[in-house]
Amino acid sequence: LRVARMGQPEIDKRVHRVAELLRLGALLRRRPAELSGGQQQRTALARALARDASLVLLDEPLANLDFKLREELRDELPKLFAERHCTIVFATSDPMEALLLGGHTAALHQGRITQFGPTAEVYRQPADLTTAQVFSNPPINTAPVTKRGDSVVLSDTVRWPLNARLNRIPDGAYTVGIRPHHVSPVVNGSNATEIEGSIQITELSGSDSTIHFSHGPLSWVSQSHGVHPLQVGETVRFHMDVGQCMYFDADGRLVAP
Repeated sequence: LRVARMGQPEIDKRVHRVAELLRLGALLRRRPAELSGGQQQRTALARALARDASLVLLDEPLANLDFKLREELRDELPKLFAERHCTIVFATSDPMEALLLGGHTAALHQGRITQFGPTAEVYRQPADLTTAQVFSNPPINTAPVTKRGDSVVLSDTVRWPLNARLNRIPDGAYTVGIRPHHVSPVVNGSNATEIEGSIQITELSGSDSTIHFSHGPLSWVSQSHGVHPLQVGETVRFHMDVGQCMYFDADGRLVAP
């Protein structure tokens, strides 16, 4: 900021504002070598935000921060970005960060952009299976299915009816995709279809439960609110909100949202 010949009062204002946002106020007199890895990362982010640049490039700036601070900054950064008249490119491997920050998203796979557009649109209507898999955490559940008339068959025990809007797709083999939060051990919608699974792993993250289960050769994930006291090896009936299913053809292209 001094190189840009900015006045000292404005420099102090910017530095202290960004330092407080990133919880660096008490560390301003320290040298870089006296900072931890997470503090150095926050300092780098603060330097980028303090400048009045027309383009800001951020590469996973929240990756090494503790959980509480990361959650706070996820809320604060969009407000800070909205005040700036510049282009901000924010690289992240966490789909939740992309959803919280909004704007436009480019989904990347092996160095190739698979889809670009408004963030909510890319998430809700991925152009292909690869984009759906990239933009999902926990990973999206997928399985081969067969469309027969007005129904979809996943296994000998799991099938569900298609609504009129989807009946126009030809009969045949497809891949179904459904996000983990649309699969729950409790009924989660008027379009719920049961799928029985054997518990493999259970995880508790805050107020959410993540449950890994198998159904025949399939290994799927359920993510739901609340604590569910399930035991490894136990057989449980899960409920799929099939109204949220996405269908992909043999080339991986979305044929029906």
